[in-house]
Amino acid sequence: MPATDAILARLLKLHPKLIDLSLDRVELLLDDLGRPQDRLPPTIHVAGTNGKGSVIACLRAALEAAGARVHVYTSPHLVAFRERIRLAGTLAPARRLNAALEQCEKINRGRPITFFEITTAAAFQLFAEEEADFLLLEVGLGGRLDATNVIGQPLGTIITPISIDHTQYLGETIREIAAEKAGILKRGAPAIIGRQPEEARDVLEARCGALGVVPFVAGRDFDGYEQAGRLVYQDATRLDDLPLPRLTGAHQIDNAILAVAAARHLNLPGGAAALARAMQEVVWPARLQRLNGAPLARLLPKGSELWLDGAHNAAGGEALARALADMNEARSLPLTLITGMMGGKAARQFFESFRSLAQKVIAVPIPGEAGSMAARDLAAIACEAGLDARPGRGVLSALGSIAGGASRVAICGSLYLAGHVLELNKTPPG
Repeated sequence: MPATDAILARLLKLHPKLIDLSLDRVELLLDDLGRPQDRLPPTIHVAGTNGKGSVIACLRAALEAAGARVHVYTSPHLVAFRERIRLAGTLAPARRLNAALEQCEKINRGRPITFFEITTAAAFQLFAEEEADFLLLEVGLGGRLDATNVIGQPLGTIITPISIDHTQYLGETIREIAAEKAGILKRGAPAIIGRQPEEARDVLEARCGALGVVPFVAGRDFDGYEQAGRLVYQDATRLDDLPLPRLTGAHQIDNAILAVAAARHLNLPGGAAALARAMQEVVWPARLQRLNGAPLARLLPKGSELWLDGAHNAAGGEALARALADMNEARSLPLTLITGMMGGKAARQFFESFRSLAQKVIAVPIPGEAGSMAARDLAAIACEAGLDARPGRGVLSALGSIAGGASRVAICGSLYLAGHVLELNKTPPG
């Protein structure tokens, strides 16, 4: 077992629950580490249900195009844990990562702490040690009690679209979930708010009002759209005409616009030139990623397309279905979904978006994930949603079973499944 994996396996045993939202444990560890969260570069904190990683990817591309050194913290990883931590533009070197993890393990002294909490503490330690101009910090789950929410005064906060997900931790309603996301908002920190359901927007704006923050809200203070093959952004003071983002799907237009709004509202360096370059260069794996070449695409009939996406909730399913439907305007192909999901997800709502689009669904388990839904159970849910579905043994057998003419195949349902697919395809995650 590689050294990093062995350390992570030990850290997983420090708390019986994988998710247990609290700030007490991580704050205690951070205090013992000398409070590295107080020595971070200017930080942009990002919460929301969908689109967090894509917005961060766009901002990272824009800042690096402007010559800035950028730390980035995202989760989960796809193939290797160190994907979660970028130090001034590069993945955390294994030796430094291992040292930080072991330091946190030693200082924690066996006290109960979740995996995400202790690894976040290690990330903060690394970020504090390495000079950078900015830190782009993604919330792990929720916001108010997320381990990342220990920073005192961020440069700004971003809330991406909020929808129903993780109800067992965040609440059953949009308003309850929005209240948890609103926990990252801070007095004196500008807040950029993406497109929201009305009830979520009301909660976010009320929290901003209580903090004395004037939010910068999509659809009111800024907007954007695709026009003639270009990305148009506008607010009260400016109009930007930019290339479309490299990321596929109409939902990525909204994500890119939110990133542009944040760059403009927070007066980030680089201006229009850096934003234009960012749109052309942004990469975010497993978000409608086309898998070309060997080995997986070769398992499909000639002329087929193979796509990979991490969508795993109802809103993500809607966005993915819309993007796949749009592809039919250029080239119509029968669609097969290969889907694996973790337990606790709203699987039926996810599948309902594909009712008139997908020809069939092959449900598969997610290797190595104890919380993966059984393929038979997932297939039954897809059938209840009105789809032609059957269980499969795994991704390779599912791909090999697709016969006949050219097809469009989308592997989706979980970022954990996406990471497994990238390993099978020998595709670096970026």
